[in-house]
Amino acid sequence: MTNPLIMRVRAALETINDPASGRNLIAAGAIRGLAADDDGRVRFTLELAGADRQASEALLEAAKAAAGSVDGVSSVSAVATAHQAQSPQTQKPTTPAGAHANPFGLKGKPKIEAAGETLTGVKSVIAVASGKGGVGKSTVAANLAVALAATGKRVGILDADIYGPSLPTLFGLKDKPTMREGKIVPHEAYGVKAMSIGWLVDQEKAVAWRGPMVMGAVRQLMTDVDWGELDILLIDTPPGTGDTHLSLIQSKRLSGAVIVSTPQEMALADMRRGVALFRQTKTPVLGIIENMAWLEMPDGSRQYIFGEGGARKAANALEAPFLGSIPLYPELRQASDEGMPLAAREHPASDSFKELAEKIGKSIDD
Repeated sequence: MTNPLIMRVRAALETINDPASGRNLIAAGAIRGLAADDDGRVRFTLELAGADRQASEALLEAAKAAAGSVDGVSSVSAVATAHQAQSPQTQKPTTPAGAHANPFGLKGKPKIEAAGETLTGVKSVIAVASGKGGVGKSTVAANLAVALAATGKRVGILDADIYGPSLPTLFGLKDKPTMREGKIVPHEAYGVKAMSIGWLVDQEKAVAWRGPMVMGAVRQLMTDVDWGELDILLIDTPPGTGDTHLSLIQSKRLSGAVIVSTPQEMALADMRRGVALFRQTKTPVLGIIENMAWLEMPDGSRQYIFGEGGARKAANALEAPFLGSIPLYPELRQASDEGMPLAAREHPASDSFKELAEKIGKSIDD
């Protein structure tokens, strides 16, 4: 199981630069044997190439101070070792080209191109995306996963929103995942295999990672998780079109993308950019879902809070499939907060998700 304290210490050590390589101590591969016990005692070895004694001692003290400043660390035991630097002709980079730091502390630093190849038992990988936050994308993704599983498909869902993971709340799961043969075992709930960085880091702490760490985390959530045999792996991506989306596209495993939007123009403008990104990278856009389409009143009338039919009109203009609309159900919000997806219950919302799941399943089966 990944140790959250180790991850926080790694993040602290990333703030210390190695002048010889011009990279931080983690990226330079200078920290070896990093470990922490239940009492907060941290130990590691600082390996430096060709550094003199004074420089080694200065870096060691800086590294120890950074590690010791981390909340939960009771003591730091560290030593510095040095070895001769290789000549420019023979020197090999400590980090392979295109690779990034290993944020979970597990062995191996696979490139994103190789990451997709590890999903040998997964037939289809679908990104659930939105151009703008606050449109209910994660709620839709979680309920779609449950609805797809209810059709008999073997389904997994990966919460790839590193900065704002939602799956632990949506599925009502708090326990950290276990490890099996060097792999993280995903949680299983409502017939779905689920994995989120929210189960690996302290949920009360902000994840302050730069782009390379985010991309490294996405790769590891693909390669270091024992997904097993799946018909569909849904990936709940963060809002926008950033590092996570590019990493997934570069993995060459995306079967397609489903884009979620609300009807108002502010959300639709960003949704169009998302469609453009996936099309530019030749990733099939499987369809657009309009969320919070209307609020049904007690008398049966509909109140279009965010405008009427905006996502459908935008889909038609973009010549993209329109998968359907999901009304604004107060019960959906409540069920999400309670960690019990509404798609698993008898409710009109479950019928909406069932219809969407059938369309998505058909689009990848054709």
